Amino acid sequence: MERANFFSAQAGRRIEAPLQTKSRFAIGDVVRHKLYDFRGVIFDIDPVFANSEEWYQAIPVDARPARDQPYYHLLAENGESSYVAYVSQQNLLADGAGGPVDHPSLQQLFEDFNGERYQLRRGLTH
Repeated sequence: MERANFFSAQAGRRIEAPLQTKSRFAIGDVVRHKLYDFRGVIFDIDPVFANSEEWYQAIPVDARPARDQPYYHLLAENGESSYVAYVSQQNLLADGAGGPVDHPSLQQLFEDFNGERYQLRRGLTH
């Protein structure tokens, strides 16, 4: 299978990935974590794991997700705070029906919630 490369600032190195991957979610989708009590809006997608090795090794072995799947950058929230999360596809579920997300950085990246998802601001699209 043919592979491609991209540079990941988080990992601090080039990452090899398949030329095509199938992501279940898209930028602007509202999702929630399967195991932990938080939800968020996707603002970026990596075709495979592209964070630091230290980050990956910090996940308990029995809960460590596969590297060769899409990973999503989220503007996340829980009952106590807002933050940025990095989550594997296997750990996410769609949650647009749960309503809008309350994150302080949302307005910088997205238009208003349309009842299902957020639209990326026009100046940020390709």
